[in-house]
Amino acid sequence: MSKLHFTTKHANEATVQHNWYVVDGTNQTVGRMCAKIAAVLRGKNKAYYTPHVDCGDYVIVINADKVAFTGNKLEDKTYINFSGYPGGKKEETAKSLLARRPEVVIERAVKGMLPKNRLGRKIYKKLFVYAGAEHPHTAQKPAALKF
Repeated sequence: MSKLHFTTKHANEATVQHNWYVVDGTNQTVGRMCAKIAAVLRGKNKAYYTPHVDCGDYVIVINADKVAFTGNKLEDKTYINFSGYPGGKKEETAKSLLARRPEVVIERAVKGMLPKNRLGRKIYKKLFVYAGAEHPHTAQKPAALKF
């Protein structure tokens, strides 16, 4: 009786191929879009996904100022920053943050979905968010990522 031996291929820095994708945020729901972006950044869309290796792709988000919130989140959702000092707590609604700095809304949502360790910080650096339709990464020839 012969035994079948299957070997699992683990990805490493030498074998991983990083691609570039561009996502248009126009009329996209923030949470659903960012969950899919986080999966692509981690590399979960690839067959050779390995949890302890950065096998994800680069993601460029354009039109971040045109994203949508469902329900009353635009008025009710608050973003909190705390400096660590007494009286250093600042709150801002999603509507005012989207008007003032629309990139931060997507960056904070994606960052919260990534691992909280060294690998997560490395993966987060592969996300590029722009408020308008223009981006400086045309030399990388990013492919459109549809959801």
